Amino acid sequence: MTDKRGLFITFEGCDGSGKSTQASLFIAQLQQSGFTVTALRDPGANAISERIRAILLDRQHTEMSPWSELLLYEAARAQMVAQQIKPALEENRIVVCDRFFDSTTAYQGYGRQLDLQLVEAANRMGSGGLLPDLTCIIDADPRLIRKRIVKRLGGADRMESAGLAFQERVRQGYLRIAEAEPLRVALIPGDRSIAEIQRHIWQLFVSRFQRILTGRDLGEGEI
Repeated sequence: MTDKRGLFITFEGCDGSGKSTQASLFIAQLQQSGFTVTALRDPGANAISERIRAILLDRQHTEMSPWSELLLYEAARAQMVAQQIKPALEENRIVVCDRFFDSTTAYQGYGRQLDLQLVEAANRMGSGGLLPDLTCIIDADPRLIRKRIVKRLGGADRMESAGLAFQERVRQGYLRIAEAEPLRVALIPGDRSIAEIQRHIWQLFVSRFQRILTGRDLGEGEI
């Protein structure tokens, strides 16, 4: 890794896009290659953030205002950054997080249509100014992934049940994030097999960080 800190990599995408599957596969690949990995999910990963997560995803909380939702996500994130992410990076670990502040921009900014400048300001507070080194957005059509959610869960949580128009706005938000930050964000087509997507992400990781991954055999054959 670098002399200063480890690497911070995040996975993003609409609910049901396959991002969690790809995050898990990527973590396993890193561990098989001998890296020490801290695996997290946002919101969550510690007692405080997990309790906030339960509130956010509870389908009974239909009265929750978009601004309350935004601030709860930032509170959970701030705790995770302080308690897990920053310490792990200081220990030279690779931190892989299933969602981070791009989710808030996409869901609360574009999906809930809150003021984007205020959302970005809240993101800076919640993240403590921390930026991922690489963000992989798994892009998929919300009309198709909605079928996956219903088939998988028989229903949806509070965020997943927000409606197709909401999910379409979220997707457009992700596309705009990828367009605005091409050096940090990689848009990964999600309409391929799990193995093909996994291979794409691993090759991207190796090519992006080859200089600091010297001495590791991280070729395509490991997939």
